[in-house]
Amino acid sequence: MTAHLGDQVLTPLNFLERAEAIHADRTAMTYHSQSWSYGEFAVTARRMAGTLAGHGVKPGDRVAVLASNTPLMLLAHFAVPLAGGVLVTLNHRLAAPELKYIVQHSGASLILVDNEFSAAAESFGIRTLAAEQVLDADGPEHARTVEDERSLISLNYTSGTTGRPKGVMYHHRGAYLQALAITHHAKLGLDTVYLWTLPMFHCNGWCFPWAITAAAGTQVCLDRPDPDTVWAHLRSGGITHFNAAPTVLTNLTQHREADNGPLGRIVEVGIGGAPPSPTLLSELTALGIHTTHLYGLTETFGPAVVNEPRPEWNTLSHTDLSKAMAVQGNSNMVGTGIRVLDTVGKKDGAPIADVTADGTTLGEIAVRGNTVMLGYYNDDAATEAARIGEWFKTGDLGVMHPDGSVEIRDRAKDIVISGGENIATVEVEHVLTSHPAVAEAAVIGVADPKWGEVPVAVVALRPGADVSTEDLISYTRTQLAGFKTPKQIYFRELPKSGTGKILKHVLRGLIAPGDEQVLQVDLRAST
Repeated sequence: MTAHLGDQVLTPLNFLERAEAIHADRTAMTYHSQSWSYGEFAVTARRMAGTLAGHGVKPGDRVAVLASNTPLMLLAHFAVPLAGGVLVTLNHRLAAPELKYIVQHSGASLILVDNEFSAAAESFGIRTLAAEQVLDADGPEHARTVEDERSLISLNYTSGTTGRPKGVMYHHRGAYLQALAITHHAKLGLDTVYLWTLPMFHCNGWCFPWAITAAAGTQVCLDRPDPDTVWAHLRSGGITHFNAAPTVLTNLTQHREADNGPLGRIVEVGIGGAPPSPTLLSELTALGIHTTHLYGLTETFGPAVVNEPRPEWNTLSHTDLSKAMAVQGNSNMVGTGIRVLDTVGKKDGAPIADVTADGTTLGEIAVRGNTVMLGYYNDDAATEAARIGEWFKTGDLGVMHPDGSVEIRDRAKDIVISGGENIATVEVEHVLTSHPAVAEAAVIGVADPKWGEVPVAVVALRPGADVSTEDLISYTRTQLAGFKTPKQIYFRELPKSGTGKILKHVLRGLIAPGDEQVLQVDLRAST
C-alpha cells in the first residue's frame, strides 16, 4: 500500500510520546507515597524496554507479567511493546497449573513478577525478572519503532466455554482506537485521577492504561482494591474515575465509610458484568458516584457497547431510570456495528438474518469493527467458529430494541460471571468428574447478593461411591482458583434429553436463587 503524506502507524505508544512532549511535568502515576511525572514515567518505560532487550527480548517475543495493579504492571503496558515484545498479562487469582498452561501456550520466554508472586513464577520453568530489576534499571533507553499497526501488542487469555484458556490476539491499531473510544466515553482529561480497581490483567484493563495516558491524566496504582483502601482514596485522594464489577461497588456501599455521607464531588464509574440493581444504583447516586453501564468481551478489547446517559433521562422516575441504565446500549464511538442475529435453532448453512428490533425477539449478539480481536492464538478452529463473515459472534443471547440498543437476556455459553470473573462451567465439570467418586456433573450459576452469581454443582455419583460436599469442594480447590470452585454441591441423577444432553435449564428451574434450603429439598425430593 502506498504511503501518503502524514501517514503514521496507529499504536498506543504514540500517546506516551505525546504526553511526555507536552505534559512532562504532570503526574502520570502514583503508588503509595511515590509519584512519577510523565517525563519520569516515559524514561522508566524506555529503560525497562532496554532491560528487556538486554535479556534477549526480540520483536514478537512474548513477555508475561504476574503482578497486581502495581507500577510494574502499568509500565509493562508500554515497556514490553517498546521492546518489540508481546505483553501477556497473567491473572494472579488463577491456580498455579492454570497459570503454567497459559505461560506455556503463549510461548512466553520471560516473566516480570512482583515479589509476592515470585515463588509461583519460578515454578513455571522460565526466566524471571523481579520488579526492582526493571523498575530501578538505570541502563540505556530503548524504543523500537512499530512498523505494522496490525502486529500483536498483547495476548489476553480467556477461558471461554471449553475450559481451555484461549489467547485473544490484540493488535496495536485496535488498542489505539479503543483507547480513544474510552477517553471519550469515560470523559477523561487532564484533571482525571483514575483509581486502579479494575484488574489490569483483564483485557489490558479495558485499555485504560493507554487511554488515561492519551488524556494525560493520573493513574493511581493499588496492591489490592479492598474497601478500606478504596474508600481512603475516594475520601482524600481526589479520585475522579474508577471501574468495577457490581460486587466491588456493593462492598463499597455496604462499608461503614458509606455511612459518613456523599463524596464532595461526582466520581465517574464504569460498571462491567451484570447490570447493576436499582438498589445499588440508588445507593451509589446518593454517594455521588455516577455510573455508566458497559458491555464487551476479551475478544473486543473490553467495552464494545456503551449505555451512554442521555439528557432526557433526567426527567425519568427512579424505576424507569434503572431500567434505562440496565440496557447494554450501543456500539462505542469506534465500533462499526452491532447486530442481534437469528441464530437460535438455525441449522448449519442456513441463511442468518437479524431478529426483529422489538425488544422481545431473542437472538445472538454479534459485533464487528477495528476493536475485534485478530483471532485466537494458535487456534484457527475456534477463530472460525466465532465468526459469521466479518462479524464476531459473542455467544450472548439478547434482544434489539427499536432505538438500536441491545440488551442481554441469557448467556448462550453457560458462563458464570462471579464478581466480574468469567467461570467456564465445562472446566469445573471436568475437574469434578476427574474425582473417582463422580460419574457426572453439571455446574450452573446461582444468583448471589454479593457476587452476582456463584457456581453451584449438581453431581451424580458412581454406584457404591460415597463422598461429602466438603470433600468435593476441597478437591476442586486443589486444581482451580478459589472463585471457580462450587459454593455448594448437591447429589442426584441429572435430567437429560432424549439424546443424552444434560438439561441445565431443568436444574435452574429447581433452584430458588439465594435459598439453598429450597434448592436442597427440591433436588432431593425429585431424585
